[in-house]
Formats: sequence, C-alpha cells, structure tokens
Amino acid sequence: MVVRAGREFLAIPGPTTMPDEVLQAMHRPAMDIYSEQMVQLTDGLLRDLSRLFATKGQSYIYIANGHGAWEAVISNVLSRGDKILVLESGRFAVGWGNAAAAMGVDVEVLKGDWRHAVKPAAVEARLRQDKEHRIKAILAVQVDTASGAFNDIEAIGKGIKSTGHPALFLVDTVASLGCMPFEMDAWGIDVAMCGSQKGLMTPPGLGFCAANARALKVHKTAGLRTPYWDCTEREGTEHYRKYGGTAPIHLLFALRQAIDMLFAEGLENTFRRHWLLAEAVRRAVAIWAEGQVLAFNIAEANERSDTVTTVVMASSHDPLALQRYCKEKCGVVLGVGIGELTGQAFRIAHMGHVNAPMILGTLSVIEVGLRALGIPHGRSGVEAAIDFLGESVTA
Repeated sequence: MVVRAGREFLAIPGPTTMPDEVLQAMHRPAMDIYSEQMVQLTDGLLRDLSRLFATKGQSYIYIANGHGAWEAVISNVLSRGDKILVLESGRFAVGWGNAAAAMGVDVEVLKGDWRHAVKPAAVEARLRQDKEHRIKAILAVQVDTASGAFNDIEAIGKGIKSTGHPALFLVDTVASLGCMPFEMDAWGIDVAMCGSQKGLMTPPGLGFCAANARALKVHKTAGLRTPYWDCTEREGTEHYRKYGGTAPIHLLFALRQAIDMLFAEGLENTFRRHWLLAEAVRRAVAIWAEGQVLAFNIAEANERSDTVTTVVMASSHDPLALQRYCKEKCGVVLGVGIGELTGQAFRIAHMGHVNAPMILGTLSVIEVGLRALGIPHGRSGVEAAIDFLGESVTA
C-alpha cells in the first residue's frame, strides 16, 4: 500500500522544484537569436545577475552546469603551475580544487572536516605564513550541499584583507545565491560563480560567473584561457559571442522569469523566508535527535546552512531505507548522503521555490517514515516546526 500519487516532490538540493511560471516561460517557439529582443534579454539578465551577486563587476553566462562554471573561473584567472588554497568544509570546495589540479594548478587544501565550517582565523594564519605570496587564489563555497555547512564568507574576506595578501578570493554560491545574503563587492570577493538549478529555480544547464576589475586584470595574463570559457571572447559586439555560440533561448526565458519572481518578492523577504523554513526544519531535527539515532551533521548551530540540512544516522539504521520509503510510499524525494557521508546520512533541501506546506509536508513524510521503519526518534518534530512558524509568522 502506498499514499503517493501525482507529482513527485523533490526535497533534494538541486535540481529544485521549478515554479509553474518558470516552466511556462519556456513554452514558446524558437526565436531569432540575432533579434533586438534577444539582445535586450541578454543585457537585462547580465545586469540582474550582477545585482544578485551584489557587484559592480561584469557577469557572464555559460551553457554549463556548476562544474562548467568552476572551470570557467579557473581558466580565466589562473595559469598552469599557479598555487591555490582550497578551504575544506565538505565535498564541493575540494571538488573545485580537484578540477583545478586536473588543469595543471598546484592545489593545497586547508584541511577542515565535514562537521564544521571553515575557520576564518585558520585562513588568515595560513596566508600570513605565505611570505612570498605563492598562493594566487583562495577557493571557498558559501554552502556545501554535501555536509550542510555554511561558511562565513564575509568573515573570511575580512581575514584575507587583514593580511594584505594579494591572492584572489573565489567563491562558489551554487547552493546559496538567491536564498541567503551574498555581497560580492562588500565582502572582498574577486570572482563568484553559480548555477541555475538551485536557488535560481531554473532548469540545469546555465552557469554564471561574476568578476571584478582586479580579477579581470589578472585575467589578461592568465595562461589557462581557452576559447569557450574565455570571458574576453564574450565581450565582442556580435551578440552570439555572449554565449560562445548559439544562445540557450528557452533556458534564458526561464531564468528571466525566475529572477523577476525573486525581485518581485524582494531579496530581503526571500532571505527571510529561507531562514524561517530552514529553522523550522532544524526545530524538527532537534526533536528527532532526542531518540539518539539521528543528529545534525554540522555540529555548531551557527554553521548550519539555510538551504540544506544534512542529518546523520547511527550505523544501526539505514538512511537509504528511509529515503526509499519516503520516495516509494509517499512521493517525497530526500537527498542521500554523498562523499564521506554515503550510507550515513540523508539531506533535506529547503531552497528556491519552497513554502510552508512544502516544508511541513516533507517533514511530516519523514516522521511517518521514521515511525513506519521503527527508527528511534523524538516524537512531535513536526509539531515543533509548526510551533516555530506559528510563533514567527504572525498575523
């Protein structure tokens, strides 16, 4: 017996649920890619991407996922043999560093772990040791979707600035842009990148980068530049060069609609909505953890992200069984543990096109699964989430 029917609900951290308005925006015939309408669409998107990144710098659109945007950043500001410092807080900054290593970059990982965010003081201390300024760039993620860690990019940026070190600061915002505050210029970030399929509520397939004047100056002598990723190649007067070829028309219309929805809500309201829903999830998990089987992966409360919560499970129980139950019996798809947490965790996404019924429904299905599978847990986690929202979202 199952209680699922109709549309499956994605509670995974990307691709996230897309609004109907975004899906409808793509339902149109192909258009003339040389038309003035196409030029205006591109110009508006590039301007508004810079607004989302909070930068006066230049933004670029790539027909690629986040991994492609990683490569775009690396190739535009680094040369073979350059040394970079990767800030570990889970899987994804290290993954970005691995991509750089495969391209011939000398990669040093500032060791962290999967239970804690990056410590700004540790970054500052390492840079002060680099008297010869061999480190050319620092790589970090704002949110690691594997561990659930939130890194204080503002504090890391202040630490870098305090050392006077000239390394570029490169930040991955794939799991945070459009969901949490991000201030590229104010926080001293030289290059930021993102993908379309998470907080930006658009199908996978678009990657974004933004670069400030300092990064573009370094770009002029970067030795890893290649024709497709090269941002200089995208500065030509011919419109097609903005995309390195044919524009991804339908994805662009989807993105236009998604960004319009974010601006209509207001970014501050969007950030507040994400925090409220994330905190509701955390209230539920905290109650479930009383059963001594479930626990937050991220140890410190202030280091847990507002876009994804990673929940670890004692080895005596199988998180994959819970994931299968929720999907097959109830139609809710949870994220599985990945990397070091494979077979040890599940993940609850709360990013992008999410609201109270989506989150409370997801939490309720998880609690049903915990009961059905006999997994010990504190009761009334969902009630704790409801109580929190009832107290916080006032009439």
